[in-house]
Amino acid sequence: MSVFKKGFMFLITLPLLGCTTVPTTTADKRLDNYVPKITTADFDYDPMQTPIAQCYADELAAGDEISGATLIDDGLSAFVIRAAFARMATKTIDLQTYIYSNDFSSKVLIGELKNAADRGVKIRILVDDYGTDSDIVDVMLLNQHPNIEVKVFNTVANRSKLLYYPQFLMDFNRLNSRMHNKLFIVDNVAYITGGRNVGSNYFYPETSANFSDTDVLFLGDMTRYATASFDKYWNHHLAIPADVFPKAKSKKAMRKLEQKFIDIQERSAADARMYNTVIQMAMRKYKQKNFDFSWGHGKFLADPPSKVEMTMDEKQEYRGEIVRALQHLWDETDTSVYISAAYFVPGQGGLEHMMREEKSGVHMTIVTNSLASTNAPTVYAKWEKYRKKLIQSGADVYEFMLSAENLRAKYNDRERKHSNFSVLHSKTMVFDDRISWIGSFNLDPRSAYFNTENVAIFESREFATKLRQMILDDTKTSWHVTLDAHNNPVWSGARATDKTPREYHHNPDTSIFRRGWKIMLRLIPEKFV
Repeated sequence: MSVFKKGFMFLITLPLLGCTTVPTTTADKRLDNYVPKITTADFDYDPMQTPIAQCYADELAAGDEISGATLIDDGLSAFVIRAAFARMATKTIDLQTYIYSNDFSSKVLIGELKNAADRGVKIRILVDDYGTDSDIVDVMLLNQHPNIEVKVFNTVANRSKLLYYPQFLMDFNRLNSRMHNKLFIVDNVAYITGGRNVGSNYFYPETSANFSDTDVLFLGDMTRYATASFDKYWNHHLAIPADVFPKAKSKKAMRKLEQKFIDIQERSAADARMYNTVIQMAMRKYKQKNFDFSWGHGKFLADPPSKVEMTMDEKQEYRGEIVRALQHLWDETDTSVYISAAYFVPGQGGLEHMMREEKSGVHMTIVTNSLASTNAPTVYAKWEKYRKKLIQSGADVYEFMLSAENLRAKYNDRERKHSNFSVLHSKTMVFDDRISWIGSFNLDPRSAYFNTENVAIFESREFATKLRQMILDDTKTSWHVTLDAHNNPVWSGARATDKTPREYHHNPDTSIFRRGWKIMLRLIPEKFV
């Protein structure tokens, strides 16, 4: 360690005396007496004999390694299905997420998980340290339940918010890489994956700004691979038991959380009855075999948890299973690719590959965020670098409008009434109207080189048709970006409030300040976006 680093470390550790610190690895001596509450013995059951599997026993027995898939394309359905499957669980639930917010929807899901645990269901929850609001985030309190165990992945040692960023700078290589995976696994036979974290702006009952996202519920053989991936993260030395977080052991905080559940029920009995009715309807729909499953074969892929510990040089050279699979799919595609990508920075190699494919007859339709809708203007600044060449090669490019009208929702009126605008957060692709790609993986350097990710690849023409149509539906509430005679971008389209189509020669619905800020953000090295 250099003299500068030693001195800097000394300065930032002076205030740490008396402050709470936690282990950053399970090799820490403070965890010598750790005893897991949930063990491999709790998974010693046949998933195909669980009630969730038995509902579709004939379909699951129809072929080797067969799985069913159904799209979850709106926020309320995403929440309802998670809650319904938590109620139907009889054995185990595994939840892995980058973000677990401390808001209303997250608390309601906590209530569902606690109720499942009260019935004897064993529950494991793995949250990235960057994705919690604080050490007293409610999900951490669930660790006090005898049937629930919570772990935090890739922790910062000192829990003072004041000292977070100094620690981040001193251990940048590890802490800049985050566990971005997203899984909700029930009874080792069904799982949900996609772009959604746990928070109200992903389920949008009451927030003003929401993520328009895509999840998929898978049933059957693919689930065992998702569970195997979860196990690798759960057992990794960077997964720290919540037992060592003092605030997570607060009995007072737990009593307050339990009182919140009671207060919610008492304050709005009518809403509680309606909520329970909706969940019961979803459960009944599943048990009556009315879920819209498409059947086929698929793969579940995930980065290894050790990716976060690679050196910077190793990360820059990293070509994991997910990236290799994506390259293979591109190479095998003959006619079309439909892409819905919240963040789209393909890199020079990716751009050249896409341009070659387009020129060889593979037509691309791309939907990504506009400057107005994006929550990551730095990423958008880098996306512009590639947009012109993709359009010139023949790709159809669309950018999401800043409008609540583009919320994909079965409960449109309520969701749009409470939402001012929507941010595209989807990470999906369809190859040749046959193979679908869904997961947490963004088409940008952060997903490729730094964060850990997971994806599902599913082969079914029926399912691919549904996913392609969802992407095409999003183009209707997006700006179509073309080039004028001088090769400058032109945005064309009509908002819900526009009586006639509009055309813009600058980023629609943005201020001069935002456009100027975007130009400055181009100076940031692409590998750090």
